[in-house]
Amino acid sequence: MSQRLQGIEEFVAAVEAGSFALAAQRLHVTRSAVAKSIARLEARLDTRLFLRTTRSQSLTEEGHGYYERCRRALAELEAAEALTDAARHTAAGLVRLSMPAMLGRLKVGPLLLALARQHPQLSLELAFNDRRVDLVEEGLDLAIRSGELDDSAGLVARPVGVQWMLLCAAPAYLAERGHPRDLAALVAPHEAVYYARDGQVSPWRFREGDAVVEAALPSRLRCDSAEVLLEAAIGGMGLARLPAWLAADALAAGTLVRVFDEPEPFGFPLHVIRTPSRYLPLKTRVVIDWLVEHLPPLLATR
Repeated sequence: MSQRLQGIEEFVAAVEAGSFALAAQRLHVTRSAVAKSIARLEARLDTRLFLRTTRSQSLTEEGHGYYERCRRALAELEAAEALTDAARHTAAGLVRLSMPAMLGRLKVGPLLLALARQHPQLSLELAFNDRRVDLVEEGLDLAIRSGELDDSAGLVARPVGVQWMLLCAAPAYLAERGHPRDLAALVAPHEAVYYARDGQVSPWRFREGDAVVEAALPSRLRCDSAEVLLEAAIGGMGLARLPAWLAADALAAGTLVRVFDEPEPFGFPLHVIRTPSRYLPLKTRVVIDWLVEHLPPLLATR
């Protein structure tokens, strides 16, 4: 029986990832190991599952049918493992999780280290980056996502807090450029430091009644590092729109001040997302529940 299962996980991963190389990354093996497993599987079945060229791969008709049955079989195996987890009441195994870089290093990472200390059989693989990851393609169990979930159809999401945004500046900057007292005063000679990724600047958003409005200023600095934006604001390079949890220490130290109060604060919702499944492994549920309980209070400053 065990021989009949050999190669199936690699085959399903290759189909879902779209290539042997991406499947290898997902399974944490080499590309050649995936290719050899699938070659042995095709030899054992005496059936060609993939049509391969130097630039692409696609399933044969037989491959399509075999994939659907293998996918369902692996789902049932995962369900059986989840039931076993629940029966022994122990969170064990590896959970792979991606999260925004700065938020992960300062808030989520320490929380998960505390969780791991409570569960000696739980292993964590944490990725810190600001891009929107594909859970299936990258072999992730969970991801923390900031903002609206427009591109997350088919995923299961749990809210884990809100990143409340503050408009901040260094006292020396305001002494030089003047102190705007409301949204209408955000005009020249003021400058901004902006968060931007892949050439796209994230606009500043403010809430006015039921509406969300955007503000734009000239800028000499755009980058994809929240840490650099914080340092730029402290250094007087411009006004900065920062998450409250990130600006909290600088505000307490007086190196930054809030530019003006916002009667109705604007924030980006945070969710932990996963792919849907009939049974959720205990190891994954423990991580989700821990984040739901402990992360929101760390973001509450506004």
